Amino acid sequence: MSKPSVLVTFDSMKNPNSGYFSFGKGLGDALIRQNQERFKLEYYMFKNTTYFFNGKVDVMYLNRLHNIYFPARNKFDVVHFTDQTCRLKPYSVNAKKIMTIHDINKVHLEFSKPHKIEAHINKIKRYISYCDKVVTISQFVADDILKYIPGAQEKLSVIYNGADKLIVPADHQPAYQPEKKFLFTIGLLSVQKGFHLLPPLLQGNDYELVIAGIETPHKEKILEVAEKFGCRDRVTITGPVSDDDKAWYYKNCSAFLFPSVAEGFGLPVIEAMYFGKPVFLSKFTSLPEVGGDAAYYFDNFEPEHMQQVFKKGMQDYQENNRSAAIKKHAGKFSWDSTAQQYMDLYLECLG
Repeated sequence: MSKPSVLVTFDSMKNPNSGYFSFGKGLGDALIRQNQERFKLEYYMFKNTTYFFNGKVDVMYLNRLHNIYFPARNKFDVVHFTDQTCRLKPYSVNAKKIMTIHDINKVHLEFSKPHKIEAHINKIKRYISYCDKVVTISQFVADDILKYIPGAQEKLSVIYNGADKLIVPADHQPAYQPEKKFLFTIGLLSVQKGFHLLPPLLQGNDYELVIAGIETPHKEKILEVAEKFGCRDRVTITGPVSDDDKAWYYKNCSAFLFPSVAEGFGLPVIEAMYFGKPVFLSKFTSLPEVGGDAAYYFDNFEPEHMQQVFKKGMQDYQENNRSAAIKKHAGKFSWDSTAQQYMDLYLECLG
């Protein structure tokens, strides 16, 4: 009896410094480990992607003509679209179809225009109509889907992301090495990540702040705030960093900060927790669900409040030796467990 064939789309792995790349690499590797010959796996990817899973799986290359006609439209038993920005569209294939939705963050951003929100939701609603199963990466995102697309309820389930337990290579030094103890954050330098809210946390101490990630014009706003609070010389924006540099910063930072107001999950939070670090998060969107009782939360972004939360959190972390509990919490998020849940869903689709 032939094995069921499954196509998994990782066509958002083009940029190695993006969250979709980290998600694709983590899930794709874990699917290969967990498969144990149950399925004939094939991945759908950009030809110029920097990572091809060490040649352990067949790869089909994305072609812009595939949305006009997909030659392999009848080849697969299950097609898993791993994000809602899918280049290959659900209506282009004849198979059981699963879609993972990472967020509909536009609905939470103050600067999103109503007509753009409506168009965004309608596009996702159309994709969902073609799929047999829909997965969200947090209950928060599931609740968003049910609020705006209630007809998806019978198809919907939640499968949490895993997170990589990163290791720092022996004797590795990052391109930028802070001279003092430092606070760390990472992500696209966009307004919704909230990095411009962090410089006030440097008042009354001698911490540095290291921000890693793809730079945007919002960088200037971050530096303006640092200048206002008299700490411009202690804020460093590194730009994108390697995985080894990222791991070094997690391992050596005094705390990890993530005041985002638009997150479907927040992989860096768990990556930092694997190192036992105190993490300080906004209370908004999915972050309280992911950080649980192991994190500290900003209820608002007034500098005095954030300073108070940070001071009390660092005191609690040090006095109560919270590192072990934080690592234990991170251990709940495993890519192997995530992959196993997706494979169970593949089987469910096949009946």
